[in-house]
Amino acid sequence: MIESYPVSLEAEGRSGLHCRTNQMAKPFVRVVEVWVPSADRTHLQLCDGMYGPLSDLRAASVATQLALDEDLAGRAWAVRHPIVVKKLECLNGARADAAKAAGLTCGVALPVFVGELLTGVMVLFCGEPEPHVGAIEVWYNDPDKFNEMRLFGGYYGTADMFELDSRYTRFPRGYGLPGRVWKTNMPAIANDLSSFKSFLRWKEAVDIGLRLGFGIPYPPVSGQSWVMTFLSGRNTPIARRVEIWVPDSQNESLSFSSGHCDQDVDLATSYQSVRIRKDEGIIGHAWSSGAPAAQECVVDDSDSSRMAAAAGLTSAVALPVMGADAPKAIAAWYR
Repeated sequence: MIESYPVSLEAEGRSGLHCRTNQMAKPFVRVVEVWVPSADRTHLQLCDGMYGPLSDLRAASVATQLALDEDLAGRAWAVRHPIVVKKLECLNGARADAAKAAGLTCGVALPVFVGELLTGVMVLFCGEPEPHVGAIEVWYNDPDKFNEMRLFGGYYGTADMFELDSRYTRFPRGYGLPGRVWKTNMPAIANDLSSFKSFLRWKEAVDIGLRLGFGIPYPPVSGQSWVMTFLSGRNTPIARRVEIWVPDSQNESLSFSSGHCDQDVDLATSYQSVRIRKDEGIIGHAWSSGAPAAQECVVDDSDSSRMAAAAGLTSAVALPVMGADAPKAIAAWYR
């Protein structure tokens, strides 16, 4: 099974995805955490978090320190690539109890390394007692065994048939969202999945309400290539706005590369003259530190955050996409 896109990931004749906000939408990702190494680099500690009303999980996490290979963040630190865990027994005691009480059913951990040095691990928790549709997928290629991207793990909410289709889908280099990200080694956004009939899973995606895709590459681990993809549903979106920022040729500031907003905003025009410098807002901080970041409130000292807040967005995440020794892009998303 091979899934493919046209050369352009954007809908024909448009510079960005334009869809109406669903005021009844609920977030597919319910919790975001950022864990960073301690000063002596012997364990991980909580740096930032977006917990919403889940105060018990926040309190348990603040009081927790994680060793290598312990809990979700420690496991991702140990294996050096993204992981998806559908059963949360791996969580430490108090965190496990709080996650279970909140109805969380899946955890995803995304480690960030600068060379051999871990800068941080972003952890996402999903789960909802009501039907929720979306996808967070980890794809990989092992060149010693096969020539395409295959599914390593994923979480799809209640989209069981779509998950089954995905497990039998293969992506040659350059095909589909995972294959394109693999080939370019850069993050990419697929605007409006329903408009791409060459997206092999498009009918299933449309039937269950998936509409937006974005993918993020990871540096190879032991010769294997890794890609993280997010497929956002209409009623349970992963993000209401997604942005990709890249450094200029002098490495002095970030400029807008591509994005999606669910409020009919042409981000390319809005951000045409916006530049983000190091340590400016959450995106600039992720660029300068090489570490992931998350914040409950989007208001800070950057134009991008002020514009997001003006659009009614209330929280933000920034993830560095690493090159050899520094971020080559920053992927940011808001809800």
